[in-house]
Amino acid sequence: MKIHSTNYQDAFIAVAEDCPVSNSEVPPKKGDKRSIANIHYDIISKNPYQHTSDDVVFQAYAEKNDLIESEYSEARAEFFSKGQACLRCSPLVKRYGWGIHHDSEGKIALIAKGSSEYEKFQEDESLKQLKGMRSKR
Repeated sequence: MKIHSTNYQDAFIAVAEDCPVSNSEVPPKKGDKRSIANIHYDIISKNPYQHTSDDVVFQAYAEKNDLIESEYSEARAEFFSKGQACLRCSPLVKRYGWGIHHDSEGKIALIAKGSSEYEKFQEDESLKQLKGMRSKR
């Protein structure tokens, strides 16, 4: 079975051009179920450079589908047997103003739009520069 990955190495995903905020925002909680934005934000912000894009995307899928940890291995293989949207489609990049840096091992961290760190990553020619997906065509 072919495995598809959402991981990048040495890359920076900039905020989408049509992102409605000028400074990064923490995704608000709505009710007792966490949104995809909440899950992505919590995993990445609490553990910078500890997880890959695949880890974060799968964890959000697992939580949304109420999987238990004993099901993860088989479910993850099945999940990545089909192409999945990468973090360029994350609400963090599209709606909440967060850039995402992928290091040389593919581990990721959130970078706040408007910060000096964001500017540094955006101007770093050694990184593959990507843009978040636009919400509207």
